[in-house]
Formats: sequence, structure tokens, C-alpha cells
Amino acid sequence: MRAMSKGVLGAALAALVVLGTGTAAGASGDGTGDAAAETVAGAAVAEADLAHHGHVSLWDGRVGVWLVTENHGPSDVADATVRLAFSAPMAGGQELPPGCLWSSARVVSCRTGALTGGGAAGELALDLRSVGTPQELTVDVSTAWRSGGVDRNSFNDRHRVLVLATGDLYVF
Repeated sequence: MRAMSKGVLGAALAALVVLGTGTAAGASGDGTGDAAAETVAGAAVAEADLAHHGHVSLWDGRVGVWLVTENHGPSDVADATVRLAFSAPMAGGQELPPGCLWSSARVVSCRTGALTGGGAAGELALDLRSVGTPQELTVDVSTAWRSGGVDRNSFNDRHRVLVLATGDLYVF
């Protein structure tokens, strides 16, 4: 009985290895969901690596965001949009910098403009008022859209930052 159990277990493990190998061998891309976008009509699509870095602070119901979007390349990007989603609603009627718009009371979307491979967009600075005076909030920073190019390293363009109402800078 024990020998039979070992044989069945061995066969099951062998089947899993074969199935796992078959799946990996048939997969393409890096598993980030861009595999389908890597070719268009059989031609290779350019690769760009967008990254967002900066800091956020919260004090007395005010939220300050400063960020720079970079393209680590190698290809240029004609335009992109960075999305900032706040866990607390922002007060209405606030003006945003040119190229930015309110998507909702909690979301701001901003154009980066053209990004050369190895280049950076200008600095984006927001000074917002929240509804009330939260003691903390989170800010999700992500690329909402980019024109052309595949980003195989999408981990450096997505951040979730917990910000306490201390006035300190929380870097991402």
C-alpha cells in the first residue's frame, strides 16, 4: 500500500511539472498583462518604462503632492496620464494645474506630455483641500494611460502611500 501511494504521488507530481512547464513554455511577456500588446499586426511595439516618484504630505486638511514622471525607455512616449486617487474626498471648486482635471471628488488625472526615452516630464505640484480634516489618507499613484509602447516594468509606476496628518513628507 505504501509503495502504491508513493507511485501515485510521484505520478501526480510529474503531471504537475509537465503541466506547469507547458504553461510556462506557452506564455509570453512578463505576466503583467501586456503580452497581447507586444505585437500589432505582427510588428514589435516599442518599449517604454514609465515611473512616478515624489512625495505627499497632509496637514490641517491640506494635501500637498509633488511628483515627477520619468521614462526609463528605451522608446519615447508621445503622452501619458498619471492618476492620483485619494482615500478621502477633496473639497470641490479647487483649481488644478494646466493638463489636470477632476475625474471625481477623490481622483485627479494629469497629462505628463511627451516623454523621451531616458527623459522626465516637468514637476507636478498639487495643493489641495480635503473635506474635513482627516488624520490620515492614502494616495494611489498610477499610470492611467500611455500613448504607445509596452511597459514591462509597471511596478515603478504604481504606488500606494499612507499619509499621516503630521505635515511630514511621505516619499514614493
